[in-house]
Amino acid sequence: MLRARLFALFVAVAAVSAGTGCPNQESKTALGYTADAKRAYETALAEFNAHNWLEAMNLMREVKRKYSYSKYARLAELRIADADFAQDKFADSIRGYRQFVHDHRSDDEEVAYARSRIAEAQYKEIGDSFLLPTGEERDQAVIMDAYKELRGFVHDYPGGPETPHVRELLADVTARLVRHELYVARFYLQRDNYDAAISRIQYALRNFSAGIAGPKGEGVPDSGLEPEALLLLGETYLKMHKWTDARESFNVLLNRYGRSALTIQAQSYLDYMKTRGV
Repeated sequence: MLRARLFALFVAVAAVSAGTGCPNQESKTALGYTADAKRAYETALAEFNAHNWLEAMNLMREVKRKYSYSKYARLAELRIADADFAQDKFADSIRGYRQFVHDHRSDDEEVAYARSRIAEAQYKEIGDSFLLPTGEERDQAVIMDAYKELRGFVHDYPGGPETPHVRELLADVTARLVRHELYVARFYLQRDNYDAAISRIQYALRNFSAGIAGPKGEGVPDSGLEPEALLLLGETYLKMHKWTDARESFNVLLNRYGRSALTIQAQSYLDYMKTRGV
């Protein structure tokens, strides 16, 4: 709102100047100002498209400084963040995109783009070490940040042009989270810590499975690991002699994931329990 008022004041002053016959009148009108901003932005964009990142970023900063009341200043902000992203400077790019979202909340299309890039940058910051079953379960904060950003974007922009790509990233992150929880569950099983194993499997199904979590799982893509999680859950209950809970886990697998190859094992366990009368 303040930016719009300032620009209106600029136009008014430019119009008065034009009417009094000031020299260089065209460049001082709103039309000339916008044309100059466009030319400066296109010059910077040429360097950007040529991957001359340093020069492009310097020129984009000049566009922001000299033409702050034009739409090209906003575009320049995004291109600066894009340049950081392209150079794998993901933390810097995230800061740039977040600042843009904060400063330009009313620019829906550009804010949606910036948020999609924040989500993707968070995704690209994920390393592979989070799969290691260490005591502190390192890097979980990083992947959870990515998960929240990706899921938040899909929730807020279900029909956006960037959404299909973001959904793919979200599916991958969801699978990684579930895989990690199952890894840790097996780690506990090897030490006969059944309660801890059950807790980790249930956590994965409750928080990262659309098919199991019900309304809480809305917007969560299937990880593809739900049948594996349910089978492991049932097997753990068998070890604990919790027959009713084991039977329920195997039946959920059969009823919801009938096409999974793991249904054969689930049915075998159910048949075994039936012959044992448990």
